[in-house]
Amino acid sequence: MENVVEVRRLTKQLNGFVLNDLNFDIKKGFITGFIGPNGAGKSTTIRCIMDLIRQDQGDIRIFDRSHSEHTAKIKQRIGFVYDENYYYEDSSIEKNKRILSPFYKNWDDELFYYYLKKFHLPATKLVKHLSKGMRMKFSLAMALAHHPEFIIMDEPTAGLDPIVRRELLDLMQELIQDEEKAIFFSTHITTDLERIADFIIFIHDGRIIFQGEMDEFTERYVLVKGTADQRSLLNGLPVIGLRETDVGFECLVDSVKTSLSHFHALLMEKPTLEDIMYYTVRSGYQ
Repeated sequence: MENVVEVRRLTKQLNGFVLNDLNFDIKKGFITGFIGPNGAGKSTTIRCIMDLIRQDQGDIRIFDRSHSEHTAKIKQRIGFVYDENYYYEDSSIEKNKRILSPFYKNWDDELFYYYLKKFHLPATKLVKHLSKGMRMKFSLAMALAHHPEFIIMDEPTAGLDPIVRRELLDLMQELIQDEEKAIFFSTHITTDLERIADFIIFIHDGRIIFQGEMDEFTERYVLVKGTADQRSLLNGLPVIGLRETDVGFECLVDSVKTSLSHFHALLMEKPTLEDIMYYTVRSGYQ
């Protein structure tokens, strides 16, 4: 599998926060989910990848090139979709397109208008009058109209209604079908990634907790439940993020670090991504 992005020993200190020695790849032909709680370092990592801020240490290569020598060529091949809107609010969709499209050598007007039609976006409408969902669709049309090979999405589904979110996820799956693109999808809405992600990178407090295939990630952990009387069965065992009530308990178990045979008398379930993130962050597990 070809790597579109290779990050090695990325370190960045910013306003008291530290990204610490990150190493990961983003592969061509797949959707890589980037998860972690707010403040974990997701946006800082993306800003480093985009060369919006410079790393203190480490190496970032995109299409086997570095920003220090080839940043203009690299950015021509990237489509970037933010949660926030950075377009001209008092101008129409059409005028924004006319202003921004000349920056891209591979801009495709026909493709842009295809997406406007697909998303039911009127070209004459002012950006400031677009709903949250319409703004996201407009951002997508702008990001995709120059045929990017690497698509970065930073919290694209935040605040969207379920229908628009599903449309966006369906589009991402369509985009990846030709196996010529890579999508890097940063979000805290883990159910979106359960639907579409091939790989997961889980970051917490500036460190990568896990990276690998989606199935490997969800199969590594087990959600263990029991009654209050069974609580003593956990004594001395390395469980993650125990939660107790008057009637019972629930915790997460890393099957790589402890044998599941210890829990044979308890109820074991497959956790969701949200379960894994919740218990890991709550316990400070590394």
